[in-house]
This record gives sequence, structure tokens and C-alpha cells, in this order.
Amino acid sequence: MIKRALISVSDKRGLVDFAKELNSLRVEILSTGGTAKILREANINVIDVSQYTGFPEIMDGRVKTLHPLIHGGILARRNNPQDIEAMQSLGIKPIDMVVVNLYPFEATIKKENVILEEALENIDIGGPTLLRAAAKNYRDVLVVVDPDDYNSIIEDIKKGDVSVEKRFELARKVFSHTSRYDALIADYFGKAAREKFLEFKTDWTLPLKMIRTLRYGENPHQKAALYAMNEFPSLIEAEVLQGKEMSFNNYLDTHSAVVLASEFNEPVCVIVKHNNPCGVAVGDNIYSAYKKAFECDPVSAFGGIIAFNRVVDRETASEVIQTFYEVIVAPDFKNEALQILGTKKNLRLLKFPALSEKIRPSGFDLKRILGGFIAQEWDSIEDEFGHATVVTRREPTDEEWKALRFAWKVCKHIKSNAIVYARQDRTVGLGIGQTSRVFSAKIGAMHALTPLNGTVVASDGFFPFRDNIDVMAQNGVTAIIQPGGSVRDQEVIEAANQYNIAMVFTSIRHFRH
Repeated sequence: MIKRALISVSDKRGLVDFAKELNSLRVEILSTGGTAKILREANINVIDVSQYTGFPEIMDGRVKTLHPLIHGGILARRNNPQDIEAMQSLGIKPIDMVVVNLYPFEATIKKENVILEEALENIDIGGPTLLRAAAKNYRDVLVVVDPDDYNSIIEDIKKGDVSVEKRFELARKVFSHTSRYDALIADYFGKAAREKFLEFKTDWTLPLKMIRTLRYGENPHQKAALYAMNEFPSLIEAEVLQGKEMSFNNYLDTHSAVVLASEFNEPVCVIVKHNNPCGVAVGDNIYSAYKKAFECDPVSAFGGIIAFNRVVDRETASEVIQTFYEVIVAPDFKNEALQILGTKKNLRLLKFPALSEKIRPSGFDLKRILGGFIAQEWDSIEDEFGHATVVTRREPTDEEWKALRFAWKVCKHIKSNAIVYARQDRTVGLGIGQTSRVFSAKIGAMHALTPLNGTVVASDGFFPFRDNIDVMAQNGVTAIIQPGGSVRDQEVIEAANQYNIAMVFTSIRHFRH
């Protein structure tokens, strides 16, 4: 039976209606500060915690609920005679419900130019203490952290009481909530201390928050959900302008398209299918870039994901609409483009302003394995060509250098073993995800729809044998860029010299598993 509730909330959603229901059920309400003020303005009976404890709020509200009359009333076990005797001897009354949500620390640190002092003042102390105390004693104290639970709780109280199973679930929600809250603070402190991301934490709680469940995972029989972290830029915060809800696979593919498009300063179009690019091109504008990217592999482009790093205009929209795509993501869309693309009601359009600039992923790249995670820095290097050396007799021409740089950017985003045949402004053939590099070299050539003569090649890893060079020479390749580092490097270099192919070693590998 709930006779006394303590309510102190930052999120005021549904507060007044909930408190009115409690008043009608003859529940005595204790409250603090702004919450008490709102309740009084709504003509709801409320007792200030300071009046209840006989101790004023002090230090600008830093101390207001940390008092034995409060925590004794929450933590006392109703079936423990010693606890009951202590309550009676000290004049402690039971508190049967705690309704608390915390200072808006997450919202505070998302503001531009927030200073440390402001963040510190938005770290809640009393709130987590109240929540944890009530959750620990969930059998006797109903704890509520989420306003979305108000209605169902009132319904249960009116029916008689809240079941112990529901009390347990509400307590679990509390510990999950306070754990994420602390993780946000720890993450903020780390960034404020200018920690390098490579400094892996000994203990690490990820501040994940479920945004929504998804229709299914990679396959229809797999359940899935979308979680957010306190990071920027966040693809999760991209505005869906039209189309069906994003799926698990949509998010994976769109992420791959976005991070590849972000490699380029010039107008670029990236078309991704099954988490790999199938066409990438740059141009004077995104219309010309799209035409060239599409021509690389029109068959694979069907049902793919497109990323642009410029605003989508009418001309580009009119061309794109000729083929079926799942998602188009861009910094923005002009109104006339939206009207054209709007004729395809299921086509998802994502407005992602961060795409207009170089995206530098924050945090770590995490991959799930049985029993845990493996974590690494994102594959991002300031100067990709800082240690590049020409290892053949012939140096690349200026045109070949441009093509090599383009191909190298694309190669970084293709599943290993990766081989990219390219020209200065577009991919021509892509060898993706083979167990042998020479297989990728052959498949990339097979996929080319235009002649390969005069193209360049980028390889994400070194060549273990000269057979790769033989395949590329047969297809008219004139320059190659690769990490180097094989025990047979000299054999490979000699093969390139034999065919008068220019070769560059980067000393950087870009495996993508």
C-alpha cells in the first residue's frame, strides 16, 4: 500500500497528471525545489522535503534530500523488526514510492561551448542516491525513473498494488539508467582531460541508450534494436525526410557510404551495396559524379545506398529516380529535388549536414565477439602519403598520381582482400572480399564494364606474389599503389619494372574485415 511518495524530477512530462492521481488516492507527496513549485501551482498538496526533515536546502540545492529521515524511510525493510524498531525510535516514516529523474547532464554537455563548471553543476548527486536506495529496496518501495511508466503504475495502484515482478523490472530500469548516467559523466571527464582515444579504459561502461527496436536484424528471423551514444557526428540523428523506417542493414550500408563520401573534398557520389562500394566517382557537380559512379556497375547499384557530399538538386534527383534505391543520404535536398524523389514513397531520404565536411568518427571502433568486444581506433590517418615512396624505375605521371590518390581513398573502405581499378575520377572495377588477393585482382577486372587500359590499381595489403602484377599488366594497368612489406617485395617490384608499371609503397595497410 502506497501512502507516501517522494517526487523530484527534471523531466516534467506527465508530472502534474500523475501527481493529481496520487493525491486522489490519498498519497502524501514530498517534493523539492522546482518540482514542488509546479505541483503547488497545479493546486496539488505537497510537503517540502526541507519542512519534512527540518533541515533546509543548502549550498544552492546541492544538499536537500541527503538526510536520514529520507533515506531511512526508503531503505527500511518492512519485514525486518530491527529496521522497524529503528524507524520508530528515530521518528522515521516509511516512504513507499520514489519518483526521480536526474539533472540533464547529457543535454548540458551537448550544448556548444559548455564549460566544465556548468557541466559539474548538472551532475546529480541526490537523485542517483534516492533511485539506488529505492531500487535496492524494491520489494517495499516502488521506484519510478521513466515518465512513460506513470499511467501503468496508476492503473496498477488502483487495482490494488504493483506486482513484485513489475517492481523488480522498474528497479532494473533504475540501475540501467544510473549506470548510463555515470558512463556519460566518465566519458565527459575523459574528453575534458583530453584523453587520447588510444588510452583504453580498464573499466568501461558504454553510455548506450535504446532509440527504438528495428523491424529485424540482418535477416527476418533476427531481432534488432538501434542504440545511441553521446557522440558527434551521429548518423542516428540524421533527419529522415521521407520513406520507410531505416532497417538494420540500411544503417550499416549508409554508415559505409557516409564515411567513404567524407574522404573527398570535391563533389562525390558513393553507391554502396551489401556494405561495400560498387561505384564511386567525383565530378564538377554531384550530377556528373552520380552518372560516372552508376556506370561503374549499374547492376549492383540496383537496390543500393547513395551518399552525396553536396546538396541534391533537381537534375540529380531526376537522374537518380530512374533506378531503385533504398536510401539517399546527403547534407540537404532542394525543394524541387524533394518533389521529384517524393514520387518514390518508400525511398528513404536522410538529411545529414555533417556530410558536407570531413567526418572524423569519435570514440572507438567496436566489434562484437563471443564473450566481449574488441576495440580499436578508427582507421583514420592525417597524412596518408607522408611516407609514400616510388619503388620502381618509372615514377607515376601527374595524371596517374591523381588516379592513385583517388583509388587509395576508395580501397580503404572495401572488404579485404581489396583491389580497386580506377581512373582519376571514378572506379572502374572492384575486387572485393576474396580469400586470395589475386582472386580479387581477377574479379575486379572481370567486373569492369569499360576498358581497363590506362587504369591504376590500389591494393589494401601487400602483394605476396608477382602473379597479381601479371594479371594487372595483362589488363593494361599503368600504375599501382600498395602498402609494401612483403618478403617478396623485390620480386613484385621487378615484375612492375618489367611491364613499365609505376609502383608506390605507402607503408600503410587498410584491411577491413
